[in-house]
Amino acid sequence: MRWSGINLHSPIAVSRLTLVGFAFMTGGMTTLSFTHAYADKPLSDSTIDGKYGFKSLFKNDHFDATKPYAAQLNPRAVSFVEEYIRKQGKELERMKSWGRPYFDLYDNILDQYGLPREMKYLSVIESHLNSGLVSWAGAVGPWQLMDYEARRFGLRVGGRGDERMDYYKSTHVAAKLMKELYDEFGDWLLVVAAYNGGSGRVRQAIRKAGSRDFWNLQYYLPEETRNHVKKFIGTHYIFEGSGGLTTMTASETEVQKAVMLRPQEVVLSADELAGSTVVEVSGRYHSTVLIQQLSLDPIQFQKWNPGFDKALSAGKKYSLRLPKDKLPAFEAAKSQILMESLRLLLQGNLGAK
Repeated sequence: MRWSGINLHSPIAVSRLTLVGFAFMTGGMTTLSFTHAYADKPLSDSTIDGKYGFKSLFKNDHFDATKPYAAQLNPRAVSFVEEYIRKQGKELERMKSWGRPYFDLYDNILDQYGLPREMKYLSVIESHLNSGLVSWAGAVGPWQLMDYEARRFGLRVGGRGDERMDYYKSTHVAAKLMKELYDEFGDWLLVVAAYNGGSGRVRQAIRKAGSRDFWNLQYYLPEETRNHVKKFIGTHYIFEGSGGLTTMTASETEVQKAVMLRPQEVVLSADELAGSTVVEVSGRYHSTVLIQQLSLDPIQFQKWNPGFDKALSAGKKYSLRLPKDKLPAFEAAKSQILMESLRLLLQGNLGAK
């Protein structure tokens, strides 16, 4: 389930838009579990009490939700996480915005199988959520499923109708496979290792190391497999550990809440001022839909428009700042953008930030 392939499917931008339809059809979607993007939502139970087998991520095999995440990270993971953030951090931060429909779909399905929502990050490191990715080994889709595993769980394989490229169906198969692996190994880091390198190699590493702790047996695994696990840890940190309210102390939480309630001052450069324009909007527009429909840079949007979703959800008007070249597209599509925002809000797939 390695990936370093080419995209034989439709462009990822098209996939992002079509996935909203998947989220709409499945219904009853639950919200994302990573707290940096959704600070008002709790972390999933798996991170709070470690009962799902994430113990080896943290010092003393335990995570305390009242303390900062970073201070509790297993010391043996720190250097890799720092390097991974340097290389992948910006791209993954952007994914927090455009990847929301994918993560909503994943969360809903993982919940059905009693799996921790954090396991959605396995799809991030396998394919960066790309449905059309095909690896050199023949693994396909957002979960990089091999043909024999897909067939074992009833998926159609091969050609343009390869169901490994179907987000909904492939996630159900990935969830069943991960559940099987966890039933055997009882540790999610070992599940990631087995998903990448095969359960036989993990069994062999356990025998040689005399331990079921990833950090003790990692060097009995192929280098690619142990790095795959560390990529998962780095991704987990970026999404789960970077400032969510549930990873702060009580005093830090109060300070952060006060900051969030204060109006935020936007300081723009001369070039940003010259290249942008402001239009007053009202109604339940949502930043996610605006960013997708207008192909905006999500980081720039959030910098220019702090508190956008919160203000509109409270019924206030907002002075929306957009790149000048995007204003005509917004004026032409604003009714469609508003309708799409309302539809997703009514389905519970979007929330004020």
